[in-house]
Amino acid sequence: MRKATLQRDTKETQISLSLVVDGHGEYKVSTGIRFFDHMLELFAHHGGFDLKLKAAGDLDVDQHHTVEDVGIALGQAFTKALGDKKGILRAGYFVMPMDETLAVAAVDFSGRTAAVIETKVNVRLVGDLQSELVYDFFEGFARGANANVHLKVLYGRSNHHKIEASFKAFARALRAACWRDKRMAKLIPSTKGLI
Repeated sequence: MRKATLQRDTKETQISLSLVVDGHGEYKVSTGIRFFDHMLELFAHHGGFDLKLKAAGDLDVDQHHTVEDVGIALGQAFTKALGDKKGILRAGYFVMPMDETLAVAAVDFSGRTAAVIETKVNVRLVGDLQSELVYDFFEGFARGANANVHLKVLYGRSNHHKIEASFKAFARALRAACWRDKRMAKLIPSTKGLI
């Protein structure tokens, strides 16, 4: 079982997290931001990951610390769960249609950090989530996982759908990147010999 447990405590946030990469899409999530919880729940479901996550942050100041730190912690958990990364595909992508919206996500557990995110969200709030923080979540994940994360909403009308399609595409791209190829089981997916 590829799994990880993580506790991340700062002066701004306290996050406890457990992750099973080869799970059944089961989740229990609480961040204090309900729309963000919903996105993390569908992330776990569509990725087939088991995720237990509890975050307590300084929401009286702003949502930024909570959203970004959850991204960092989740990225760290994937890195821990995947270990030396032997046998994984390493990179994955997915194109997610959601009604009138289309989003594409690509992930590479390259050992290098990069995040290019374009959500086309044009309102301040979606539900109770400050929409600009969607970028911070994905960038935080990229930093925590030492991964490349590319995510782009190609078009759409509903800002809710733009964010939801992004999280679903990301989950399925991660699922592909984490997938183990039996033929490559003993190989690290890099000609460098390490990631």
